[in-house]
Amino acid sequence: MKKNLHPELHEVMAVCTCGATLKTRSVENILKATLCSQCHPFFTGKQKFVDAAGRIDKFNKKFDRNKK
Repeated sequence: MKKNLHPELHEVMAVCTCGATLKTRSVENILKATLCSQCHPFFTGKQKFVDAAGRIDKFNKKFDRNKK
């Protein structure tokens, strides 16, 4: 194997904009994230569906989803 081929791994703290931190290893010195599992709407259960143009209703109407 070739020597000095791989970069050094450092133990770093990955920091989210919500303030959550995670200890991990990386070749970078600083890791910053905009979303994590503690603040992402999918994981927190605060997910909203935005239907600005009525696309959901249009889809349901087209494929008879609401009729039984």
